[in-house]
Amino acid sequence: MPGRGLRRNSGWLALGSLIVALGLWQIVAEYVVRDPFVLPSLSAVALALVDLVTRGPMLTDLSISIYHFAIGLAAALLVGVPIGILMGWFKEIDTAVNPLIELLRPIPPLAWIPFAIVWFGLTHQSAGFVIFIGAVFPILINTYTGFRNVPKVFVEAGKMLGCTSSLNLIRYIALPASIPSIAAGIRIGTGVGWMCLVAAELFGVSNYGLGKNMWHYYYLHQMDNVVVYMVVLGVLGLLIDMVFRFYVDRRLLRWREGEVL
Repeated sequence: MPGRGLRRNSGWLALGSLIVALGLWQIVAEYVVRDPFVLPSLSAVALALVDLVTRGPMLTDLSISIYHFAIGLAAALLVGVPIGILMGWFKEIDTAVNPLIELLRPIPPLAWIPFAIVWFGLTHQSAGFVIFIGAVFPILINTYTGFRNVPKVFVEAGKMLGCTSSLNLIRYIALPASIPSIAAGIRIGTGVGWMCLVAAELFGVSNYGLGKNMWHYYYLHQMDNVVVYMVVLGVLGLLIDMVFRFYVDRRLLRWREGEVL
């Protein structure tokens, strides 16, 4: 099977490039830079990872960070999807709300940190709010765009088949047609929200968290631990994206199998 052979070769190529990059990292850190504060070696980072996992703080930090992320993403879904649907389907709501969304959307999520502290205090909800701000606008805008781009022929066909109310047209016609756009928005929002996680944990909402303790180890000049937290953030973000894509492709977009994109 040519396709299977091509995928196998691509896998070996990716694995080979990763091994080469890790080897270069070890050589450069050990023999060129020779300063663990500027660039800790791969072996030092591996030892630091084992130490952080066996002593316990890594698992606690992971659970707290996932809790913060879950708060922010759940709030972004609960707010972004319904508002995007209403704006995309009802022109009057779009006219009324769109200027406010366009005014708020360019404000960087980190600029909301002062209000996060004022409104929620130094709590887990405060970190979740910053993540919410990062995730909600991609979800809202993509939901809105998906509904605005529903082909008119779909709507007319729905009416011919008995969907006469807006609720039925949204449920049976517009929402299924918009799923690819909504899924893309959730994926983008998830990525942006995850990138806001470090900043959301920096202003003292908890004594634990990946972002909080990554900065803590920087103050201690333990850069091998800092790299461990950076790698964990990257790997966990990748896993969240892979799980999301697997679920969406298998459950929500299964009808698109075989479609040439």
